Amino acid sequence: MNSNLVYDFGLHRGEDTEFYLKKGFSVVAVEANPQLIEECRLKFRDELEVGRLHIVEGAIAPPSAGDTVTFYRNPRASIWGTIEPDWAYRNAARGFESETIQLPRIDVPDVFARFGVPHYVKIDVEGVDILVLDALREFPERPNYLSIESEKVDFDELIKEFDLLERLGYTKFKVVQQRSIPGRTVQVRTVDGKPIAYTFMECASGPFGEDIPQPWLTRDQAIASYKAIFARYRMFGDRSVYSKLPRVAKGVISTAYKAATGYRGPLPGWFDTHASL
Repeated sequence: MNSNLVYDFGLHRGEDTEFYLKKGFSVVAVEANPQLIEECRLKFRDELEVGRLHIVEGAIAPPSAGDTVTFYRNPRASIWGTIEPDWAYRNAARGFESETIQLPRIDVPDVFARFGVPHYVKIDVEGVDILVLDALREFPERPNYLSIESEKVDFDELIKEFDLLERLGYTKFKVVQQRSIPGRTVQVRTVDGKPIAYTFMECASGPFGEDIPQPWLTRDQAIASYKAIFARYRMFGDRSVYSKLPRVAKGVISTAYKAATGYRGPLPGWFDTHASL
């Protein structure tokens, strides 16, 4: 395991990679969208030149997909690029049509074998997060920390995520609201101990590991948290009646809900599960 290495599965515009580099880590970043890759090659040209950053280009998919993969690139919401047709149809129903392109397939175990097992791996690849997580089963070592964008529709699928994390040896968890990350400033230390302040930009996943200012939970405690979160997903999430209401009506309902329950967070937002060995 390389204690100075971080993986960024879902590079996008480098919102997270920038933070990892500022912390002093070397980064292996994986991205499918060629336009975003070109942006990041310009943005991080110095880090690429000295080998602190490697960008792996292509779409993550199972071996059964073949050598090339159909990727649904979303021109209006680039963060929603996916190989999953159902996800693309869902986005289209919300007014965000995709266009299809053909990309080479990335085999995740090959990436880990090439660059090594990292200190931390961030997994945010729309629709295939579990494929990345499952690839770790092929290696005797595990990252000290990892994060995955959690399931937000099917609670049984969320339990499967925790089952796999448990099989991989992860015993401590943090359930992190992602909507509150952009604009947040954290005081953290680099890998060599220097203090830095960093403000997260839009679409960033935020800090990881011990830099997250909330306690670690057991599996049962984390799942209990998600039961309350899924109740809010049913009331306020993408498939709820609330999601189709005018903005003014949403404001009235959310204010009333918070007054009645004492809840102060975003409604509903979305969450990452962070895990530690």
